[in-house]
Amino acid sequence: MSDVPVSDVDLFTHDARVDPYPIYEELRALGPVVHLSRYDLYALARYEQVRAALMDWRTFTSARGVFVDPALNAQLEGITLCSDPPDHTMMRAVLGRPLRQDRMRDVAPRIEAEADRVVSKLVDRGRFDAATELAEHLPMTVVSDLVGLPDQGRVQMLKWAAAIWDVQGPANERFTNAMPSVEEFLAFAVNDAVPGNIDPDGWAAHLYQAADRGELPREKCPVMMLDYVTPSLDTTILAITNAIALFAQHPEQWDRLRADRSLIPHAINESLRLESPVPQFSRVLTEDHEIDGVPLPAGSRVALLYGSANRDERHYPDPTRFDITRRPSDHLAFGRGEHVCVGMHLARLEITALLHRLADRVSRFEIVASTPMINNGLRGLEHLEVTVQTDETR
Repeated sequence: MSDVPVSDVDLFTHDARVDPYPIYEELRALGPVVHLSRYDLYALARYEQVRAALMDWRTFTSARGVFVDPALNAQLEGITLCSDPPDHTMMRAVLGRPLRQDRMRDVAPRIEAEADRVVSKLVDRGRFDAATELAEHLPMTVVSDLVGLPDQGRVQMLKWAAAIWDVQGPANERFTNAMPSVEEFLAFAVNDAVPGNIDPDGWAAHLYQAADRGELPREKCPVMMLDYVTPSLDTTILAITNAIALFAQHPEQWDRLRADRSLIPHAINESLRLESPVPQFSRVLTEDHEIDGVPLPAGSRVALLYGSANRDERHYPDPTRFDITRRPSDHLAFGRGEHVCVGMHLARLEITALLHRLADRVSRFEIVASTPMINNGLRGLEHLEVTVQTDETR
């Protein structure tokens, strides 16, 4: 379409996954909508347009898939992520029950105790991998136990979750390499993670119990486990790791947080805004639609670039600055509207518990080495080796 700026940029190259921000800035400058010719996507890179799309599920449907690859979108139609009301409302009501904010009160003591244990052990050592040893600990000990999968499933959860995110992108090499793991998980969900093999008090079992009560079709239960495995792990792990990296790079912000713990919720929001673990999803237009004066035809697939929107200078002054007093509670890292992240209260609880306990002990983080995660659907650090100073050692 002649009215739409065109870019042949590839958001899924190695370099783009490591540092997409120059690309995002270029796309925001081109206009409110940019046609990504490589994948026939219409990208929304500015905050106002991304938020508006998230709030309008009738026009920007998820029911035709939210990924890039057409074949995978067709295959996954009907899962929670790839659905709209009323089906989405039905599934989300069941999925979200153990993840409601009021239910977090029951989980909080356990998470806080584990956070205290892991922080004490690692800080006493003085040097550790903040990604694998700190950030992975709560999701892999507490959350995996709450889901209640059989032991062989827990061992594979991280591998499966990363693979599921990798197939969010186009059918590139990472996508192809990830597909066997995705198929392995789906086979496990259908054949192994079933009543009799799963913890009867766990979240997975509660899906089947809801089906027995007639709240949802029983055949939905296996694929709905995706919603407990995928959002519960990598996204939270990356969010924790990103926060530690940012505080290492901005020690004055860490001093502020230590002096005023009421800043922790804002620090979490600011970290998620600046380094969003999930940089994009897509939607499909159900009708001809005009976006800020740009007409797009029904059936267009639209990429919502959360990672770009959260750094849009039109919405956030000095958007690349990390400032925990900013209070950006309107960030889009968790999405918005009908598809807002069902596990966000759990993620906040985990990050809050760790930041409180780290603030009790750590005066400074120093980055020794880091390795970026290269994944089609995620962005962050796979490894972050740090040393820490305490008030006693300074």
